Amino acid sequence: MKHPCVYILASQRNGTLHIGVTGQIAERIAAHRTGKASKFTAKYGVARLVWYEFHQDFSSAIAREKRLKAWKRAWKINLIEENNPDWDDLFETIQMWAPLN
Repeated sequence: MKHPCVYILASQRNGTLHIGVTGQIAERIAAHRTGKASKFTAKYGVARLVWYEFHQDFSSAIAREKRLKAWKRAWKINLIEENNPDWDDLFETIQMWAPLN
């Protein structure tokens, strides 16, 4: 089952950022980590999941992704640091917080 999710990856604290949307967050992040999801994230080593947000449907998730991509970098950093001030890798928390099938 797919669960629409918007996510932000970082190369490191205050490093290169990538914003994406997916229906299968665990699989997508695993693909980023192996360099198979995006040439950009593979090139710049962007694989640390620092923020994510589930949505009810893909249209709202895509709209949120587009809004976030248009934000200033400082706003994106503030969004990350509101809930993840240490820029911890949240990959392990996905299963705990993912909506149930």
